[in-house]
Amino acid sequence: MGGFFGTVKKSSCIADLFYGTDYNSHLGTRRGGMATYDADEHRFNRTIHNLESSYFRTKFESGLSKFSGNSGIGVISDTDPQPIVFNSHLGKFAIVTVAKITNIDELERELLDANMHFAELSSGNTNPTELVAMLIIQGKSFVEGIENVYNKVKGSCSMLLLTENGIIAARDKLGRTPIIIGKKEDAFAVSSESTSFPNLDYEIHSYIGPGEIVHITADGITCLRKPNEEMQICSFLWVYYGFPTSCYEGRNVEEVRFLSGYEMGKTDTHEVDCCCGIPDSGVGMALGYAEGKGVPYHRAISKYTPTWPRSFTPSNQAMRDLVAKMKLIPNRAMLEGKRMLFCDDSIVRGTQLRDNVKILFDYGAKEVHMRIACPPLVYGCRYINFTSSKSDMELMTRKVIKDLEGDPNAKLDRYATTDSPEYLAMVEEMRKRLNLTSLKFNTIETLIKAIGLPKCKVCTHCFDGSSHF
Repeated sequence: MGGFFGTVKKSSCIADLFYGTDYNSHLGTRRGGMATYDADEHRFNRTIHNLESSYFRTKFESGLSKFSGNSGIGVISDTDPQPIVFNSHLGKFAIVTVAKITNIDELERELLDANMHFAELSSGNTNPTELVAMLIIQGKSFVEGIENVYNKVKGSCSMLLLTENGIIAARDKLGRTPIIIGKKEDAFAVSSESTSFPNLDYEIHSYIGPGEIVHITADGITCLRKPNEEMQICSFLWVYYGFPTSCYEGRNVEEVRFLSGYEMGKTDTHEVDCCCGIPDSGVGMALGYAEGKGVPYHRAISKYTPTWPRSFTPSNQAMRDLVAKMKLIPNRAMLEGKRMLFCDDSIVRGTQLRDNVKILFDYGAKEVHMRIACPPLVYGCRYINFTSSKSDMELMTRKVIKDLEGDPNAKLDRYATTDSPEYLAMVEEMRKRLNLTSLKFNTIETLIKAIGLPKCKVCTHCFDGSSHF
């Protein structure tokens, strides 16, 4: 997915920018970048590093002396190298994006046919952030240019622009990804994650609305475009992506996970001895489940991270599965002879989970029950890169549907309907293939209740196929 951070201060911004950007590291694994503007020198400074085998801090800390100025933007990207610095008729600016552009080939051809060119190729392909910048400079103003992005990009796109006069923040037109503004004395910050704020002494000031464009300086915030009424913020921010201390639309991630687990625990009829969260995103749900069910929480699995950076992502699937396995270590003393219930965020392909279940039984678990924080993933994500490396046909649900129906696309609406005969058959088949004692998924209704926003404001495409372009 990716995350960004920007700040404008009346003093040097470098420390805030460095640590604020780092607090978005859980959102991306490939590239990190920062850019600052020094008004005294009338100069932009930019650095980009590969993060595929290291941490953001490790790569950037030694080079902080290169940066100067009171305003800057940074990004953790799951896709292209960023930021990009432009000189255009709108002025000089640096740009970072959190985006998934599903019609990038079409837009690329349109711009090339208009005699424009691309200089920032990523692995031989057009850099999506450069494409967004090219769409922006077609406008007579930054606002008109960003409107052009909203009108032409399919998928999603939120962005920060560092100009010579502050930061322009623009949220995706349907608000699929969040932008939060923080405030402290003589400074403002803007971030994908409110987790960036507390230790830098910022307080949440406001949430930028869908399609809203704001201009931020150290003196204040000016709205350049009012927010849209319609919103489709991604539900997976609370299920999987978000850091526990972050808030989106006023709803805290850990609180939503806890409430989801609590509701499942209250109604679950299976008898278990204790429950455990699969680190990290399953822990909050499991704590809620334990309270709702009235059973103890035990750490039967721990995550080993000292030598395994989150960003370490091998190039082939077999090695990725092995690395995922190596990070999670079962505890025989807490498993042996127990009827264990585990909570996790989702089931995508199911390969890693199947291997983990076998290990849990091998380590002495008497029963292994699984509770999933979201409904079954019947549709691949079209909007923010969740399951982006997986086609619909790689989803475990689709493989099961193919075996049950002979066609992986058959009766999808029925398989996505909680407790329909098709849904129950699919979940039972998944349980068998994963060798679980029992398997249950959270319902859309419970998830939406925990999030606390109207269903029409939350994107649930992965679960029920609802689409909004």
